[in-house]
This record gives sequence, structure tokens and C-alpha cells, in this order.
Amino acid sequence: MSDVKVKVSSLTKSFGDLLVLDKISFSVNRGEFLCIVGPTGCGKTTFLNSLTKILETDSGSILIDGEEVNPKKHNLAYILQEYSALPWLNVEENIAYGLKIKGIAPEIIKERVDEAVEMVNMQEFRKFYPKELSASMLQRVVIARAFSTQPDLLLMDEPYGQLDLNLKYKLEDELLKLWEKTKTTVIFITHNIEEAVYLSDRILVLTNKPTHVKQELNNNLPRPRKVADKAFVKLRNEVTDLIRWW
Repeated sequence: MSDVKVKVSSLTKSFGDLLVLDKISFSVNRGEFLCIVGPTGCGKTTFLNSLTKILETDSGSILIDGEEVNPKKHNLAYILQEYSALPWLNVEENIAYGLKIKGIAPEIIKERVDEAVEMVNMQEFRKFYPKELSASMLQRVVIARAFSTQPDLLLMDEPYGQLDLNLKYKLEDELLKLWEKTKTTVIFITHNIEEAVYLSDRILVLTNKPTHVKQELNNNLPRPRKVADKAFVKLRNEVTDLIRWW
């Protein structure tokens, strides 16, 4: 089996006369944590929506395990900045929701929900409803729901953008623990360069519109990472300069 999980080739997308994505090409290895950064409004979310086929592209290809991406066939999970917990379902029902849609057997659903609740440390809150939970707990529920489906690919679009710094740091660490445990392939979009350096195995830097890949940087900093370390600051500044001079 190839190490390449996702291969994007010459991905192009326009809205009328506005060229947003201009022949974007890159690959993501199996189990890799890839962060994508770029100037505000450069088309990062458009790119992610193209990956999930929410948007149809003008040209180019997106392959998962060597096959054209198909949300009905490939198990994709998508986590947004907005809280997407369903208000009429409690915690365990929210986590089970995606599994029920996929037709998973009830006994397996129970097993996966139990595991997911434990992974995000929500055992005491499994019967709580979203209105009874804090912002960080709501995001934990959404992350647990995504990981419970054992996705081929986890797509994350600014998932911690609305949280304060302390909560964000805590959830980033929890995400890394889940990723290291499950070896899920992750594409994580963020405008926060420090976050990208903290989380990633590799960083993809995009230009402004029409958007293309400006540079790919391997992130070999040892984990756990400290934001004040000289090597961390050096890589953060390198990425910042690439975006500043797009």
C-alpha cells in the first residue's frame, strides 16, 4: 500500500471571472498531520470544500487511496469553527449520530461511543445537552463524533478560532493525543501560524488569490513542542515571512 493517502493535482476553481484556486497540487501521507496557512481570504475554505465535494471544481483531481474522492465511499470527517453539535441530542447521541447514518451495527456504535467519550474525557457529561456545556466541551463533542467514525481523512477548518487562548492550547494538546493514538490523516486549516507550527508534521503555505502553493515546509521539531524554543520561533518566523511577502 502506498504511503500517499491524499493526492491533489492541478486543482482549479473559479467563481465567475474570479480565479480562486489556481492549479493547486500536493500530497498528504497516510497518518500525516498537514497544516495549511495563507493570507486571509486566499481560498483555504474553498479548497477544503472542494476536497469534500461541497463545491465542484473546474479542473484537476483529488484522489484518496488512489481513487477519485467520493464522500459516499470515502469516510471523511469535517470539523468547522462553528459548533456543530446537534442541540436536540445529548453528548452520547451526538457522537453516535454519524455512526447511525452510516448504518453501523448498534453494538459497534455503543463500543465506539464509549471509547470516544473516554478519549475526550466526557464520561460525566454523556447525558448532557449542548446548551448545558461550555464552549470547550462542545468542541470536544464534535471532535469525539469525528474520531468515532474512524475517518479516512479528517478535515479541520479553524476549529479553535472562537476559543480563548487557554482553551485553545488545551484542546490542541487533546487533539494531538487523539491523533497520535488513532494515526488519522489530518488536514488542518488555520490562520494562526503558531498553531500550525505546534500541530503539524508539514506546513503548506498558500498565496493570495489566485491561490497556488507557495511552499511546503517539513516540521521536524520534536514533540511535545514549546513555543518559546529557538527552533520553534525560527520556523514560525519563516512561515510568517512567506505569508507576509506573498
